[in-house]
Amino acid sequence: MTVLVSRAPVRDGAAGPDLLDPPARLARLLDAGSMDVLRPADDIGVMSASGRIDGELVVAYSVGTTPLDGELGVEGSRRVVEAIDAAVRGGHPVVGVWHSGGIRLSEGVGALDGLGRVLAAIARAAGRVPQISVMLGPCDGGVGYAPALTDVVIAAPAGRRRATGSVTVRAGIGFPVRTGIGSAGDGPVRDRGFDGAHVRAADEADAIARARRITSLLNRPGRFDLGAADDPTEPRTPLPRRARQVHDVKPLLKHLLDSDPRGRWLEELQPGWAPNMVVGLGRLAGATVGVLANNPARDGGRLDSPAAEKAARFVRMCDAFGVPMVVVADVPGDPPKAGEQWAGVSRREAELLHAFAEAVVPRVTLVTRKSCGGAYIAMNAAALGATAVFAWPAAEIAMPGTKAADLTAGIGVVDEVIDPVTTRRRLAEALASASATRGTHDNVPL
Repeated sequence: MTVLVSRAPVRDGAAGPDLLDPPARLARLLDAGSMDVLRPADDIGVMSASGRIDGELVVAYSVGTTPLDGELGVEGSRRVVEAIDAAVRGGHPVVGVWHSGGIRLSEGVGALDGLGRVLAAIARAAGRVPQISVMLGPCDGGVGYAPALTDVVIAAPAGRRRATGSVTVRAGIGFPVRTGIGSAGDGPVRDRGFDGAHVRAADEADAIARARRITSLLNRPGRFDLGAADDPTEPRTPLPRRARQVHDVKPLLKHLLDSDPRGRWLEELQPGWAPNMVVGLGRLAGATVGVLANNPARDGGRLDSPAAEKAARFVRMCDAFGVPMVVVADVPGDPPKAGEQWAGVSRREAELLHAFAEAVVPRVTLVTRKSCGGAYIAMNAAALGATAVFAWPAAEIAMPGTKAADLTAGIGVVDEVIDPVTTRRRLAEALASASATRGTHDNVPL
């Protein structure tokens, strides 16, 4: 059954009505007129559909707020599993829209088993097709595990996970509880200390728009257009002359990446957690790339435990879905701060080292100012199999406390010292010349 629904344009950050029913939410997620209902919401509160985002096929499901506050029961769980399995069979991304009061307690252990089957389906699909979750309201109890297992979680302001749903709390303590933010068992999804949301949206409309853009970046990778890599009118990107002077890496990334007609250039993930490491999806010369960059404006760009953990998971995601990577290295070789344990830093950096060494997608590193110590290796060094390593003329590669290495020594540390004004073209050329491939591993949750 094909349902033709007129979808009004979703403007970034635009305020709009809180659309609580699954059909309305899926209609705004998918291209206008493209939604083909697989399972209607009816009295189950779970709807699934196929459709298109920017013209490319996707599968989507919505766990809605009616009836019974979006509680997930046996039949609703089965519908979610069917949608995920259909996406895997077709090789399409799957987008889940979540607003649930938890499992349906009236169905007893059967509902709990159903949730377990949903979680297993998400785990089976990990690394095989992109899975994007949009949290538009609470995800209570065990239902909160479902979006947490997916690749990218986008949360509207009302999107939050509660360890215990209001129904369960009421049953356990014998009297009703307030269900707003700040109530028993309740916690908003925050950026401070990553706790589940990769993207925080301004409102529900913005959450849908961000989900569409991220899905499109993963589903429409595009090709490198070297003719679009040059812009002779673009000035050289200014950087501080001193290697340890603070600067923000984001203006440089904006200079390197394409901007779309609305001026968007990077879909940054987890911006408030480990901000000394920037990760996100964008386009370079027309092709989707994953970007990792040390940010000296935040804690000097150190590669500490949270930054390494954040980067390692992003590398694995890009490799699993065949997304080429651009790594911008500007990292000191500072030892751990007071209170940080060597064991913890080493374990997380080892995860990043392993992720890069295991990766098979094209991946290019640009050293802009400095790359020191073990962090030099962890930021996609040539020794880990980088497709190419470029450096700007003033860049330094060194062990902490020693003089910088000669970048032209011919030992394979750097493939080429490049003029900054040619950076976009050289990055695009290196990635375009490499064989397109993807890893065969899953993508672990974070």
